[in-house]
Amino acid sequence: MYSASIVDTFESIDSTLANLFTLFYDNPLQMNVIYALAAAGIVFTIWTRGVQLRFFPAALKAVFSSRADAEGGISSFQAFAIGLASRVGTGNIAGVAIAIVLGGPGAVFWMWIVAILGMSTAFIEAVLAQLFKIRSKDGSFRGGPAYYIRDALGSKRVGAVFAIFLIFAYGFSFNMVQANTISNVVSTQFNVPTWSVALVLLLISAPIIFAGIKPVARFAEVLAPSMAIAYILFAVVIIGLNVMDVPAVLVQIVHSAFGWDQVVGGGVGGFMAALTNGVKRGLFSNEAGMGSVPNAAATATVRHPVQQGLIQTLGVFVDTMIVCTATACIILFSGLYNPGMSSNDGAALTVEAISTNLGTWVEIPMAIIIFVFGYSSVLGNYTYAEINWNYLRGMNASTVPLKALVLVSVGLGSVISLKAAWNLADIATAFMTMLNIVALFLLGRYAVGALRDWVDQRRFSDAPPVFCVTDNKYFPQGLRGSTVWSREAVEQQWGEIPRYYGVQKEG
Repeated sequence: MYSASIVDTFESIDSTLANLFTLFYDNPLQMNVIYALAAAGIVFTIWTRGVQLRFFPAALKAVFSSRADAEGGISSFQAFAIGLASRVGTGNIAGVAIAIVLGGPGAVFWMWIVAILGMSTAFIEAVLAQLFKIRSKDGSFRGGPAYYIRDALGSKRVGAVFAIFLIFAYGFSFNMVQANTISNVVSTQFNVPTWSVALVLLLISAPIIFAGIKPVARFAEVLAPSMAIAYILFAVVIIGLNVMDVPAVLVQIVHSAFGWDQVVGGGVGGFMAALTNGVKRGLFSNEAGMGSVPNAAATATVRHPVQQGLIQTLGVFVDTMIVCTATACIILFSGLYNPGMSSNDGAALTVEAISTNLGTWVEIPMAIIIFVFGYSSVLGNYTYAEINWNYLRGMNASTVPLKALVLVSVGLGSVISLKAAWNLADIATAFMTMLNIVALFLLGRYAVGALRDWVDQRRFSDAPPVFCVTDNKYFPQGLRGSTVWSREAVEQQWGEIPRYYGVQKEG
């Protein structure tokens, strides 16, 4: 059993942080994050000529044909599953509900916009993670913003700052959010104390977390997609039962998005509420531009960095356009939403909405789905934290202190208030995102060059493109710090590089 005094002390500290949060984050920093994400999405969509739309079929093909590329490491699909495990979590259930309550149905529209633009940002950061990854002692790879800030920009200290923020965000605060939602739903549905939920979470998390990244990847490969499919099936049934109401719900979302719906304040107030909450919760959910998922993308063993970049765009699509939209439909079809309602129980609102549509029998299956969503996110979050711990401490350093931090966050998050967990998560997210976005603008040309290389190779052969930085015309100055993509390393991994590689098509 936990000590009430410890929890009270933590929440007292958080109350102070919340006041600083209002002054420091809600105004300038929060809006700067929104502007930076929007600018990045627009710029990268233009720069890549709409890569997320042009090569959407190629992304589908890549994710379903990636297993053979593993060669003893982590496959492209497993890396995608790790990212999906972190993305598709309680943010899709609790976060969407909170966004609708605070910003009205229009928040969903801005989540869509963030996702569509964010798919290009996700592409850029995933390709950069692949380009600047390094090999670890177990044969798999490590990489992400900390690594491409260090090796491409030559700033080890800034990379370390990012790594510290990520470890705090994913090793601690985000896991508190996941554990908090799990605890809230399970304790409500099964009438058990939160401390018992915390104990169960600790018992089932510790063995896998202490086993390392590869076991997490194998676990996520099965768990994340299966739970997402189960949840989507509930939504499909609900949409089918309410198909005649679909046009009205879409109109409600668009009207509210631009402040035309007076029930959420109207005018500028309604517009800003929808925009702000849609972007905040959309960012937390799909994570595009935040700098988190590139850590998973870098672990994949692939022939070409663009392959993983395309797969990560698909992850954003699945997260927001499918899973988050499913949650929004469930809530809006139920008729439970009304302006002014409390936002303290986001996941409970979603579960109640499903019960209203399908009956109370779904409450237990939904509690299980939410439990698994949150649990898989805890594992995915740990993976990100370990990669950045390796950056700070070295590949051979003990990860026991990090594992202990993660388990403490899971236990603590299960018994504190939702407000405390969300405040910490939002603050960490803001700083991470700003550092990563700056790096993406400075390094985006490398990712665009890799895309041009991939497109060029596909014009000459039906064979899978193989990337090599040596004498690559799209990288005249080379990639500082990169050894994985040298000619020697690539030929050792994949065999002789095709003769058409890097040759410009005549005519």
